[in-house]
Order: sequence, then structure tokens, then C-alpha cells
Amino acid sequence: MANEKNRRAELARIIINEASDQQIIVLRERNGSRQLPIVIGIAEVVAIDRRVKGSASPRPMTHDLLDNIMESLGATIKKIVISDLRQHTFYARIHLKAGRKTIEIDSRPSDAIALAVRSKAEIYVAEEVFRKAGQE
Repeated sequence: MANEKNRRAELARIIINEASDQQIIVLRERNGSRQLPIVIGIAEVVAIDRRVKGSASPRPMTHDLLDNIMESLGATIKKIVISDLRQHTFYARIHLKAGRKTIEIDSRPSDAIALAVRSKAEIYVAEEVFRKAGQE
């Protein structure tokens, strides 16, 4: 997907259904009308929802741990990209800056979004992903 143009997006909705294991987050294209619903798990949706609301847990959760590790190593998240959709599965890349190095890490979209929300990193969606799964 390196050749595809990425579109800036933002977290538009968090839909929590405690009776189900499948939750939904919706990304909305900035300066556009497309939306991208992504099904995620309950643990991930709760982590994202807490971050959006600024609620802290008494002990570090997994995404907090990852964020603390990156901070301790001097790494920052520059952006995340929902980069691909294959066989009904979304893929994401976390773009880190560590010193003079830029590092890309494969990630589930839910984990990448949870980290991006806390660090206020930009969220992007590959144009091809919007074409395959985006909704007006």
C-alpha cells in the first residue's frame, strides 16, 4: 500500500454493546464524507473509550504499558495508518520516531487507534481501504 494515497481521518464514534464481544469504532474522513466502521473487541473498545474520556485505570493497562515503554525509550508516535483490508481483516501501521530513526510497526487497528488517541497522533486511512469498506 506504499503507493496509495492516505486520507486523514478521525475517530468519529465508539459503539459499545456490552452484550456482544464485537464492538464498533467508526473513523470519519476529514474533509470528506466517508466513514469506516471497524469491528473490534471489548477490551480494545474500553481502552479507546477511556482514553477519549481521559479516564485513568488504577494500574497500567496494556496500551498504557506500551505507551510508557515508548516514552521511556524516547520514541513518539507520528501517525497511524489503516493500511489494508484483506479477507475482512483490517491492517494498520504505527509510524514511530525514535531518535533519528523512523520505524513502522504492524498493528491491529484497534491497538494503533488506542495508542494514537492518547498521544494525539494523526490517524490516516489508505484510499484503497476507503474504496473497499468506506461508507458515505
